[in-house]
Order: sequence, then structure tokens, then C-alpha cells
Amino acid sequence: MKNKKASGFWAAAFLMATSAIGPGFLTQTTVFTQDLLASFSCIILLSILLDIGVQLNVWQILFARQQTANQVADDLLPGLGKVLTLLILTGGFAFNIGNIAGAGLGLETITGIPNRISAAITVVLILLLLTNRNRALPLMDKAVRWMGISMILLTAYIAVSSSPPLGELARQTILPVRFDYKALLTIVGGTVGGYICFAGAHRILEASKSENIPMKAVRRAAVTGVLTASIMRYLLFLAALGVVSKGVLLEPGNPAADVFRRAAGDTGFRLFGVVMWCAAVTSVLGSAYTSISFARSYLPWLDRNPEKGTQLFIISSSVFFLFWGKPVQLLLAAGLINGIILPVSMVILLLAVWKNKSGYQHPKGLSILGWLIAALLIWTTIQVLLQN
Repeated sequence: MKNKKASGFWAAAFLMATSAIGPGFLTQTTVFTQDLLASFSCIILLSILLDIGVQLNVWQILFARQQTANQVADDLLPGLGKVLTLLILTGGFAFNIGNIAGAGLGLETITGIPNRISAAITVVLILLLLTNRNRALPLMDKAVRWMGISMILLTAYIAVSSSPPLGELARQTILPVRFDYKALLTIVGGTVGGYICFAGAHRILEASKSENIPMKAVRRAAVTGVLTASIMRYLLFLAALGVVSKGVLLEPGNPAADVFRRAAGDTGFRLFGVVMWCAAVTSVLGSAYTSISFARSYLPWLDRNPEKGTQLFIISSSVFFLFWGKPVQLLLAAGLINGIILPVSMVILLLAVWKNKSGYQHPKGLSILGWLIAALLIWTTIQVLLQN
């Protein structure tokens, strides 16, 4: 019985983590490592602390109120939930196009099948996974869990193979030579920004309908999700650092794949294909599930048929990629949207519990932490805009 009750929050934790680990995640981590070298370790550590603060606030507020984020926003100001939903759907759709492109690239690396055909094959497999209404959610939970574990193990092998400079790494984690606000904002947004911020929380709300999940388990799931994504990011950082610290210039067209190739030869390159494919598939599932969880509040048909809505979301973004085929610009735009959505979402949720219409008393310590994080992210965003 205990294992059955635990399944909901573990599924939520892995959905949040694997939603964060997508093609953009792999590329961003590698590029920033090449630019900042060992100093990037300090930024990753700071981002982990910020991510945990964000997720503890978001998960606790939504679970305590038993409402999705857009419902909380509507309670604060009628119509505000629809604005938040539109932002989430726009960012999620744009990212899903990039995720599908990444899935095609991963399968192409493994099999040699052309990118678009590989993407189409992947989409068919995902749609088959979601065809059975009663088993779709449990199958999705199992898929993201095992793919997440596989990505971490494969990347750990590459990290060890690349032999990063651990002494210099330890020193610059505390005393970085360089600090980049854009890198901090990007990886925080890439881990808990946009739809990712709500992926696990909305999944745990779904689980709480059939399982008695205590608040302590919810908080543990929030931290577990952040730490899982952060472990993957740090392992990828170690792998890239081991390569670039030797003076190697990575291939600009696909720097993450080049890290795997240089660390472990052709075997490493094939392993990258597996990691990329798993990362893309789990991100497609997370993006589609979370985006539809917002839209369900306003469309009765979608609320009755969420699995069909998820399939339609995936098919639409797939068709867009197959005919347009230029995901990079959309990924950049979606990244900007994520950077805006995160502090806006935090402010909405914190204002909602401050007005206290539901009777729920949010812990003062978490509220203060949430406001500090929101202020820091807004200030960081301003700094990035001023730099550009």
C-alpha cells in the first residue's frame, strides 16, 4: 500500500525532472560550459538553490489549494488564468517543436534514418503510448522514469570518460573567475521555467485524486524533481568540462554530441543519440501533458478527453516541425517566454495566498523565500536586457 501511495509523487518528480531535460537543456549546458569553464559550477549550484525554492512554493500552494495554477490565477483576478494558460500553451507548443526535432536527431544518430523520418517514427511511438485512456498516465509515468534513469547513467559514463579537472572545479564552485547573469537566468528558466514549473505539481494533483499523499511527500517530490534534473545537468557539465579544459573547440552545430564523441569515440556518439532521444521524448510528454492540464479548465471536451487533447497537441507540433523544420528560432522565443513566465507565475501564486481567499495559510518562511526569488529573477532579467 505504501508503494502505491508513493507512486504519485515519484511520477510527479520524474515528470518535472525529465520535462526540464530536453534538447535545449543539453545544448545550453554544453555551450555555457565551453564559455565559462569551471566557473559554471558556481552558477549551477546557485540555480539549484533557486529551483528548489521555486518548486517548494509552487507545489505546496497548488497541492494545499487543490487547484491548478490557472485556477489560482483566476481566483486572484478573473481572466488572469486564461492569460497564464495562453503563455504556457505558446511556450509549450514552441518547445515541443524543438523537442520533436531533437527526437529526430537522436534517433538519426542511433540508426542513420533521416531526421524527419526519425521524428515521425518517434511521434507514432508516443501516440501509441497514449492510445489507451485507462493506461496512458501509468505508461507515461513508467516511460519518463526509466528514460530519466537511463539518461543519468549514460551521461555519468561520459563524465567519467572525459576526466574533468576536479581540483579547479572545487575551487571555482566557491570562487568563480567569471559570473554570467544570462547563464543563470537561462538555466533556471530551463529547469523550472514556463510549463516545467507546473509539470510535476499538476501531475501530483492528478495523483492526489486517487492516492492519499501527505504534504511532506509533496515537498520531498518537489526537491527530488529538482535534484534529479540538476544531477543530469552537473554530469553533462562534468563531461563537457573534461573535454573543453583540454583546449578542444566543440562543433558549433551540435556541441553536446561532440562532447560525447570526443570523450568516448563513436560509442559515445551513439550514446548521445540515446540520451538525446530519451530527453526529447520525455520532454514531449511533459510539455503536452502540462499544457493540456491548463487548457482543460476552459474546454469541457478537453476535460473529458485529456489523452486526446495531449495527442492533438503532439500531432500539431509535429506537423509544424515536419513542414516548417526550423525549430531554433522558436526555441529561442520560447526561452524568452519561459524567462518571463517564471517570476510572473511566482508573483501570481504568492499574491493569491497572501489574499488568502481559500483559507490556506502559506508558511511565512516559504513566502519570504518566494518573494526574494521572484525579485532576484526580475532583477536578473533586467540585467540581461541591459547587457543586450
